[in-house]
Amino acid sequence: MRSEALHTLRELDARAGDGIHVRLLWSEHGERALVAVADEKTSDAFAIEVPEGVNALKVFSHPYAYADDSRLVYSADE
Repeated sequence: MRSEALHTLRELDARAGDGIHVRLLWSEHGERALVAVADEKTSDAFAIEVPEGVNALKVFSHPYAYADDSRLVYSADE
């Protein structure tokens, strides 16, 4: 099931700076937006589901501000 879900992700935008990579993704399967973050320096990585009613570009611009309050889809710590 996981591989099926991954094949339905479409990258809408991406940015990188100071070793931190942020991707805005659209899940066709779940019809929802996700923001994935990967830090090359610390090897930390997580993905969060954009909360309903929240502008996805705001989460894309400030993912760490939403990380604690949003549904965590993936974390390298788990």
